[in-house]
Amino acid sequence: MPTKKEIAESFGLDADRYDRARPRYPKAMIERIAESGRDLLDVGIGTGIAARQFRDAGCRVLGVEPDPRMAETARRHGFGVEETRFEDWEPGGRTFDVVVAAQAWHWVDPAAGAAKAAEVLRPGGRIALFWNTWQPGPELAAAFGDVYRRVAPSLPFNPWAMADPYATVGDKTADGLTGNRTFTEPEQWRYGWEHEYTRDDWLDLVPTAGGHQLLPPAELAALLDGLREVTAERFTMPYTTVVVTATAA
Repeated sequence: MPTKKEIAESFGLDADRYDRARPRYPKAMIERIAESGRDLLDVGIGTGIAARQFRDAGCRVLGVEPDPRMAETARRHGFGVEETRFEDWEPGGRTFDVVVAAQAWHWVDPAAGAAKAAEVLRPGGRIALFWNTWQPGPELAAAFGDVYRRVAPSLPFNPWAMADPYATVGDKTADGLTGNRTFTEPEQWRYGWEHEYTRDDWLDLVPTAGGHQLLPPAELAALLDGLREVTAERFTMPYTTVVVTATAA
């Protein structure tokens, strides 16, 4: 069974697919965060999915990313990226209006990450850490979950067995910010939205989920075949984007 470190390092195995298939973020959320300032640090910038949305909202974005394959894709999209873990990153006196992490903060030590963010945020600056989490109907979740149970035993978890996969992550994130007296009491924002998928688009997305690229090829193929059988040609997936946010004193 893959380790947490191996899962964290697996996303860059197919960075182009990740960049192509992963869902974007609600425009209202992007604009609300961007209201806090234009100089933005993107922790775990990945391929630059959220960064492009913030740039479109008028922000200047610098990325920190430990995976060179993901970082290279972000650079192709025009972003400066410094390759290191955020906990080890040296800001060199630079400060920012906003620190964000899109689908990435659960890979960062919450206390060390909060301390680093506090170091680089200007007074009144905002930290905003967010995740997309799917909210399928019970029939769809049951169908997907059954396929995973039958054909993907190597995965350390069944993603369709969790009602809110980032609930615990959000709580740990808030605790990390609360433990750093630089920050105000954390808030949680939630944005509900929907995305219409074709079957092929959905199956393109599936291998980008954590640990999936580490499955034995035959097992991943069986998983995709099983999902193809239970996925409609077109369907709508409800999402909730969860934001944990606070401001610096």
